[in-house]
Amino acid sequence: MTAATVTLTVGKLAEEIGVSSDAIRHWEREGLFPAPERSPAGYRRYGTEALDRARFIRACQRAGLRLADIADLLAVRDTGSCPCEPAGQHLERRIGEISAEIARLEGLRGQLTDMLRAVDAGTCDPPLPENWCPPGTVNGGECE
Repeated sequence: MTAATVTLTVGKLAEEIGVSSDAIRHWEREGLFPAPERSPAGYRRYGTEALDRARFIRACQRAGLRLADIADLLAVRDTGSCPCEPAGQHLERRIGEISAEIARLEGLRGQLTDMLRAVDAGTCDPPLPENWCPPGTVNGGECE
């Protein structure tokens, strides 16, 4: 990399994509980001290609992909090939995780809705100590 192509410090790169400088350093430690050239004072100096890579990593994170998933995609991308095929596998897994979380949340919403209806109707059962009593106030299964 020549001095003419080096345009970004770690802070400027981070600012450009909306993450912290620590995030860029973390990606570097995790192997997602190649170690940049250093200035004589030891500061990281990034070329403009780092901006594209950082944007790709950030977009993958927004989709909920794990760093290991992103590393897989970057390994393919770094060969010059499109990472579409491996991306499909990671995205299918992520969709499954989201579907499971949606099902869990819908179940929780149903339980809370039923509890609220019972409270509003005045027909709720006595509360269970482990759910309703403040910590340390349960005495023989009853709130004190």
